[in-house]
Amino acid sequence: MKFTLKIWRQENAKAKGRFKTYTIDNISADCSFLEMLDQLNEKLINDKIELPVDPLAFDHDCREGICGMCSLYINGQPHGPDQGTTVCQLHMRKFKDGDTITIEPWRARAFPVIKDLMVDRSAFDKIIQEGGYISVRTGGIPDANAIPIPKEDADLAMDAAACIGCGACVAACKNASAMLFVSAKVSQFALLPQGKVEAARRVKAMVAKMDELGFGNCTNTYACEAECPKNISVENIARLNREFLCAKVSHAEGKQGGGGFG
Repeated sequence: MKFTLKIWRQENAKAKGRFKTYTIDNISADCSFLEMLDQLNEKLINDKIELPVDPLAFDHDCREGICGMCSLYINGQPHGPDQGTTVCQLHMRKFKDGDTITIEPWRARAFPVIKDLMVDRSAFDKIIQEGGYISVRTGGIPDANAIPIPKEDADLAMDAAACIGCGACVAACKNASAMLFVSAKVSQFALLPQGKVEAARRVKAMVAKMDELGFGNCTNTYACEAECPKNISVENIARLNREFLCAKVSHAEGKQGGGGFG
């Protein structure tokens, strides 16, 4: 198979970027998208198409759809044309021989470009640091049935925990909102007894950090759900809003109540 690739090249976040066109052939239909990019880099290095030699920079790690590193915009879609899959799970048989493929990095102020197709998604890490955990002592693993949890709650929590933090929701959203990501991380704890103790502090801290980092607000276009490779539901956003409002109301009531001894 032969393809024409229009790829975004940018030296760093402050440099001016541009599209460059490359042609690559002898690509197997069973080749993954990232393997195709690997072959392009081999061609750039071995054939010395450009001097100085400048291989394409793109993010990847597990290549199994679980780490969320392979974040690319392909023909205007986060992670490409396949539904419910990441770029590393996308194969070239999804394209036709002779196709022109446009490849870009995520576009969001909170995700500055490192180089070419690599972006800095450490903003997600900062949100997690604000409350994406429970404060417990580590040690031996408790029995799975030590704390009875309704199956429906356990299933919903597991669905939310499937989020891999790839950032496709931010890239797909016209507002660059991270609400789907934050709501998934809040929901996976809010639904379980272990997470209820710190629920109010968690949701306020994570939403505040999200706003501080420059992510936009949610306007319910559902583009995030449509493009999410793990099919995270927007129902989590509704749960996040409920948790946030409850936390704000309880905080306000606590201030008004005052009282105590002394």
